[in-house]
Amino acid sequence: MRHCARVRTGDLVTIVAEADCLDGVEAVFRAVLVAGAHPSFHPRSERLQQLVLIHAGDEQLRHVCPFEEFRLARCDVLIVLRTSNNTRFLGGIDPSRTATMHAARRDLISMSMQRSAEGRMRYVLAELPSNGAAQDAEMSLAQYSDFVYGAGFLQLADPISAWKTLHEQQERARVFLQARQVLRIRADPVGDAGPTDLTVDVSGRTWVNCAAGQNFPDGEVFSGPRAVNGVLRLTHPTAYKGREVSGVSLTFRDGRVVDADARTNADYLTGMLDMDAGARFAGEIGIGTNYNLHHFVRNAFFDEKIGGTFHIALGAGYPETGNTNQSGLHWDFVSDLRHGGTIEADGEIIQRDGRFTKPGWPGN
Repeated sequence: MRHCARVRTGDLVTIVAEADCLDGVEAVFRAVLVAGAHPSFHPRSERLQQLVLIHAGDEQLRHVCPFEEFRLARCDVLIVLRTSNNTRFLGGIDPSRTATMHAARRDLISMSMQRSAEGRMRYVLAELPSNGAAQDAEMSLAQYSDFVYGAGFLQLADPISAWKTLHEQQERARVFLQARQVLRIRADPVGDAGPTDLTVDVSGRTWVNCAAGQNFPDGEVFSGPRAVNGVLRLTHPTAYKGREVSGVSLTFRDGRVVDADARTNADYLTGMLDMDAGARFAGEIGIGTNYNLHHFVRNAFFDEKIGGTFHIALGAGYPETGNTNQSGLHWDFVSDLRHGGTIEADGEIIQRDGRFTKPGWPGN
């Protein structure tokens, strides 16, 4: 409550979670009350979302609940607790129906992002250990719980102090990047993935320092690209809304994906990228800085924060970065730089093989 959401007396606090996550909801609800604020709980359900996608007509798919719109427009703090008993719960759904439903939410997503960028809504997304996520990570629930707590520095005597230290390290990187114009990101082939070679124009954009503010756990610096050119080949599978895609290759021209291919579920990938006019444009470029995270777990919420990775999100951009791209999509594509990768900023190498070259930056 103190570090991430910064809940204050009188705040309207919306808590969103699966209905079977009541232990977590109760803990947050109680903390909000102790802080003197006004909590409300709004359940969401993977099973109900699946029913909509199977049985709803086109008009129903495009319907956006006005009650959800109202609370997102009014709340001071939005806390989302993520859990999943089946991370592939939309695996058998026609991709075009999923795309239709999420495209209809574009204005809602844009409004929420704008309120957050203007400081009118504090937003926290937290991942709680769940059986579905543990299975994806090929861990037991107990092992996955330890992984999640370690990612959040919760095994330490003073986690907040550790996050403040990471924030200071990231701030050095952020200030440096803020004065740069162009990133060049290259990676040697890994496994079945071919080489990556991207040029990212970040001139005039704002870099953001993320150290357990909007996400928990956290660990990244990000911005909103002006343009991206080149080829991104993912080193690991990626999943979005219940469908995993592997062997992804994306070719960018002037910020837009002009060619997309995948070894598995290529039709789903292209279906999501064609959901609306903004879905093929890059909305975010991020660099992972959490060196407590070491391996991919098929969950972009963690994978994008691994120290030694970078990610590009297609679709909605964050207004605070200067990227105003609007879309119902925000899909993070994460790739590993720890095995022959480099990041250059205006021609200067700032990361090699997943490690920053400058002292005082994360991991050093």
